[in-house]
Amino acid sequence: MLRLEPIELFLRAIPESFLAILAVYIFSNTPINKKKYIITSLIGSCVFFGVRMLPIDYGVHTILAIGIIIIISVLINKIDIIKAIKAEFIYSIFQFIAEGLNIFIIQNILKADMNKVFSNAVLKTVYGLPSLAILGFIIFLYYIITLKKDELINV
Repeated sequence: MLRLEPIELFLRAIPESFLAILAVYIFSNTPINKKKYIITSLIGSCVFFGVRMLPIDYGVHTILAIGIIIIISVLINKIDIIKAIKAEFIYSIFQFIAEGLNIFIIQNILKADMNKVFSNAVLKTVYGLPSLAILGFIIFLYYIITLKKDELINV
């Protein structure tokens, strides 16, 4: 079980959920329904936070979160199941890349002690925010490239 603090809900789980749901919309090429987006993002943040508190091995919570986001995307956002699965897996791959890049920066550029970082909830959350920013940038970049490609196709 991961030990979670309320700061992790507000600075990690909620933004991560909004980003995950947005990514599923974007990667599945589904028009965004703002009301459903907000509702499912808030549900997702509670689910992310709750799953991380379960007494399971590290990594299993990631698989559960992926499954729950797919289910939410299909049932509430009415995204095709195949598109939702593909989009969630693309999101997860980009998330792992962003977190790996962030860990590399923390260890090799900032020279931070990872044991100290992960033992302090505030430090862990603050040092984890750049990975969310990197992930957001990747999703935004994909969205911009897709828009430009669609504009060229529709000309």
